[in-house]
Amino acid sequence: MNASRNAMTEPNLTHHLTCVVHELLPLFSQPQLVAIVFDSWRLLRAQCGLRLYAYVIMEEHLHFLARVERLDSCLERFMEETSDRMLAFLEQQRLERFLKRLPRDAEGRCRVWQQPVEQEPVGEGVMGKVIDYIHINPVKRGYVERAEQWRYSSARDYAGERGLVEIDRWGGESFV
Repeated sequence: MNASRNAMTEPNLTHHLTCVVHELLPLFSQPQLVAIVFDSWRLLRAQCGLRLYAYVIMEEHLHFLARVERLDSCLERFMEETSDRMLAFLEQQRLERFLKRLPRDAEGRCRVWQQPVEQEPVGEGVMGKVIDYIHINPVKRGYVERAEQWRYSSARDYAGERGLVEIDRWGGESFV
């Protein structure tokens, strides 16, 4: 599986990644599916050395800023694991309104994520701006007034609160 439009395999390069659900289905309106993403990030932190600097999870997509030695294999693992677990949840809960709209691959399995995943390498000089871009998503949509009010965002960590998943807080200045 080629999970990336811009497959970057250089070790320890920070990337801004955007993963979008097929059909822009609001799968992340289900807290259990958000928990699957968090579990996957925790696992990748422990097993692959993923450094997670920022994230936001919206209803139909997510952004995260991360660094890992082998981005290609780590991202593929993230996509496969989250997809498998989310589909199992949707099937178990009989959430047909979502399952019917997801496309199927050649073997008939539903596909959760649009391909390719957007990846942009991020230099140290623009880290703060990318973090702000990630965090401002729910504010731009009018869901919250301040980024740290969004439950599924690392903006809470940068505001001195405890977020829902551990991050590697970047030490530069953030402007949100």
